Amino acid sequence: MEIKREDPLVRWLRIAGRTIRYLAIASVLFAICAGLFLLYLRSQPLPQTDLNETTTIYGADSSVIATLYKGENRVFLPLDKIPKHVQNASIAIEDRKFYEHPGFDMTRIAGAAFNDIRTLSKAEGASTITMQLARNLYLSHDKTWSRKYKEALLTIQLELNYTKPQLLELYLNQIYYGHAAYGIQAAAKTYFGKNAADLDLAEASMLAGLPKGPKFFSPFRDEQAAKNRQRIVLNAMVAEGYLTRTQADAAYAEKLTFASPAAAKNQTIAPYFRDYVIKLAKEKYGIEEDLVEHGGLKIYTTLDPHMQQKAEEAVKKYMPKDRPLQTALVAIEPQTGYIRTMVGGRDYTKSQYNRALALRQPGSSIKPVLYMAALENGYTPLTQIKSEPTVFTFGNHNETYTPHNFGDQYANNYINMGQAIARSDNIYAVQTHLTIGPDKMVSTAKRLGIDSPFRPIPSLALGSAPVMPLELTRAFATIADQGQKTEPLAITRIEDRAGNVLVETEPQAQQVVSKENAFILTHLMEKVFAPGGTANRVSGQLHRPVAGKTGTTDYDAWLAGFTPQLATAVWVGYDDNRKLDEVADARLAAPIWAAFMESALTSTPPATFPVPEGVVPAYIDPISGKLAGPNSKTQELMYFVPGTAPTEYAPEPVPVKPFPEEEKKSFWEKWKFW
Repeated sequence: MEIKREDPLVRWLRIAGRTIRYLAIASVLFAICAGLFLLYLRSQPLPQTDLNETTTIYGADSSVIATLYKGENRVFLPLDKIPKHVQNASIAIEDRKFYEHPGFDMTRIAGAAFNDIRTLSKAEGASTITMQLARNLYLSHDKTWSRKYKEALLTIQLELNYTKPQLLELYLNQIYYGHAAYGIQAAAKTYFGKNAADLDLAEASMLAGLPKGPKFFSPFRDEQAAKNRQRIVLNAMVAEGYLTRTQADAAYAEKLTFASPAAAKNQTIAPYFRDYVIKLAKEKYGIEEDLVEHGGLKIYTTLDPHMQQKAEEAVKKYMPKDRPLQTALVAIEPQTGYIRTMVGGRDYTKSQYNRALALRQPGSSIKPVLYMAALENGYTPLTQIKSEPTVFTFGNHNETYTPHNFGDQYANNYINMGQAIARSDNIYAVQTHLTIGPDKMVSTAKRLGIDSPFRPIPSLALGSAPVMPLELTRAFATIADQGQKTEPLAITRIEDRAGNVLVETEPQAQQVVSKENAFILTHLMEKVFAPGGTANRVSGQLHRPVAGKTGTTDYDAWLAGFTPQLATAVWVGYDDNRKLDEVADARLAAPIWAAFMESALTSTPPATFPVPEGVVPAYIDPISGKLAGPNSKTQELMYFVPGTAPTEYAPEPVPVKPFPEEEKKSFWEKWKFW
């Protein structure tokens, strides 16, 4: 049988057709598999990542007083808050085909692979912005094939789950710029001390060059290397059409002003207050520690940076350098309860112990609490008690208590409440305390805002029970606000990184003592700064109405007081409870208080304490304690609750007969003597 030979051309055509069919089928199968693989990747959640962000604490004027972060200083910014030239600079230098490729720049990858094979290394990089993002979000920076494989899969997932603008936003908020600055906002603050929204072209091009090698191109380390890198970035922007050559040259020629590296790292104002705010956020408002410390929160506070500066200046001016004496200062706005200032010590870098929250004996500075209780229990400003050495007997077992006045100085006569407050008479205080009942002072202290436990014992009248400077300030703020107690507030609002409000506070005032008694006590406390008062020595520093009370123990010195706009307490003492030097140490609280109050309120006009309608003014003859008559040599304005003011006038002074020799003097002799 004859075998017919197939035409070679036909055979090759048949093989070619079969091959094309196989290739087409393979292509379809590959496309199906690839599609299924992409669908699989698209359905898989991306690995969980914790994008640490810097928590920012703001003052009352919205200025930044502190930032909190653990290792990664980052503040997230939406893309529309990042200038276009920042975006363009990063794309030009890092990934010029970012908007064109699907996550991989195959031309760059092929070139990098060829060089890796040629050099038998994995040193050549061709990472796109998406690849860098995948690596920084989820992977280590090890140059291994397994890491590159994972990076490729994650890059595909990122491209499938996010748009290009979203990827660029993530990249600009994630990438490391050196000096613990992650993201463009932190970089702008670190290197230029400004917000990213305010970066100009020259600054943007400088920052865009840093991610390639922050250690090598940081202007803090090598400014010339940074400038050389900036030139490369600007040239890339010109090549991509983002800039003209003239614009690039002008940006390169611009002289840049860099922030201080130390200032960028240590920008905290009021560190003791910052710690207090963090403690409140965690313990009072229940926010988790990780969220507080690196969750990108925005914490808005009541601190007045101007007042804080004045407080720290006053402390620095008066605290001696040759002794380890410590201090605390707290200032509260009476009407709102806002904590405007908190100084917890002389130097936070040496001691982080916050003495504004420490328990110390207040001494006589607690007496306004006692006298508020006395006014509520039958006393008036003219209630008289004899100031003389006294042994008090109390209790069921006839226990004795023998207080002493400072320096054992006594009037040895009857004095009224105003005189007792001005002179800080201890005999008057203890007698009052025992007369009205010690429990009255305990309950009044609680109402005024002192939460530390008080025991109803005789020495309580002289400040034996310890209190915190913050508590004493709150009590005085209650008196200053006409008897309205307001919870001290340090935080007004807390927002998460998305702007959701987690905490929001409002002042809550409660009338705890009458306006009338609060004003009467305030008027009496003004005498502390008058001649003969225990704080008169600093009255020359003050140019506005003030009321207050000094306090001194063997170990503590205080001055607490207020104007209508601000209540402040200052404490001075030693951490190790050594005794104060009566001259050098015990007199420091007053000048610190006065210097702070005057400078902190410079821009606030002086104001008198408002007189409530329910009080009656009367001019009193201080010698007799009765209404001043027309011939009274001295008279003093005092205020009373209706029905408690004296109704009798002081007796007319008895005329003094001249001596006989005086009567015999001639007119001219009398005129000459006069």
